[in-house]
Amino acid sequence: MNKKEQVIVGFRDLFNKMVWLNKFKMEDRLRGYKPSEVHCIEYIERNVDSNVTKLAESLYMTTGAISKITKKLIKKGLIESYQKPDNKKEIYFRLTEQGKVIDKIHEELHNEFQERDKAVFEQVTEEQFDSMLSFMEKYSRHLDAEIKKQGIDFNSDKFE
Repeated sequence: MNKKEQVIVGFRDLFNKMVWLNKFKMEDRLRGYKPSEVHCIEYIERNVDSNVTKLAESLYMTTGAISKITKKLIKKGLIESYQKPDNKKEIYFRLTEQGKVIDKIHEELHNEFQERDKAVFEQVTEEQFDSMLSFMEKYSRHLDAEIKKQGIDFNSDKFE
């Protein structure tokens, strides 16, 4: 296996291990909520004037899928929709108090996981962080270009 393959396999393995290790606590503390719902809540809390289009682009889902999720979140009392007085066409979302509780639990879990992994990150130098971040940025831009090249439209239901 060459170094490029090792990096790709390494990223996948790291991601899978993190998901597996975090899964049980996430499922226990966020029982009754799907990961896509929790990520939707997280995005809405951190981004003013969140709407279906912005959520779809950020979470790499279709607007149809996001519409279903946001309807469920409204029904569960976790988010509410609103419109701006100057734009009656667009619908935006914000968290309710109950939604903020879920977001806080999610954030606490992430902090707990970061604390667990702190020993590894304390050993990483600034130069190593800069190098890793630079690589991830380049790779992300490349993947964005590939997504664009394939003509994937998050406003269509062909991508899920």
